[in-house]
Amino acid sequence: MALENKLKINDSAELARIEEKISKSRAVKLFESNIVEEFEVGKFSGLAKIHKFLFDELYDFAGKVRTVNIAKGSFRFAPVMYLETALKHIDDMPQSTFDEIIEKYVEMNIAHPFREGNGRSARIWLDLILKKELKLVIDWNRVEKEDYLLAMERSLIKDVEIKVLLKNALTDQIDNREVYMKGIDVSYYYEGYNTFRSEDL
Repeated sequence: MALENKLKINDSAELARIEEKISKSRAVKLFESNIVEEFEVGKFSGLAKIHKFLFDELYDFAGKVRTVNIAKGSFRFAPVMYLETALKHIDDMPQSTFDEIIEKYVEMNIAHPFREGNGRSARIWLDLILKKELKLVIDWNRVEKEDYLLAMERSLIKDVEIKVLLKNALTDQIDNREVYMKGIDVSYYYEGYNTFRSEDL
């Protein structure tokens, strides 16, 4: 079954196709506009604005903290009852070095604050932090999908692997649209780590 959506699409495959098209179109607009300059970089409020910008045409919950518990396989992301506390903790985490920024990114992944679209939103959020603090971004073209998925899974216990993987993909091409767009490649989302099942409370 497809997620409830504003377009009343009931087929999950069709919804996935439309969602990819819309979110990529919105991502281009986000890249080309100055709206990101108004976002609080490294804060959940900024991530929520990114999420809303990408998915507002599709979902009523765009930009809103999820109200259901979600999991991937046997791993459960932050329970709803602790999510607000987790997000406040992430807001307060330092972000002045590469290691600190990736640690923050890993924690946000564990929180998984939205019902859908966490991966794409968080990668844009990560690049905005790197761009502000280090004048660098991730060149996602240099990150193999399977390596990324495995490293993100293992980051729940130890984050060394994801740090090495992403550090090796850093670039100073902070205004390159192709580099930016690869970060929201739908294949990272639907075929990999961020595909999850949901459970009502």
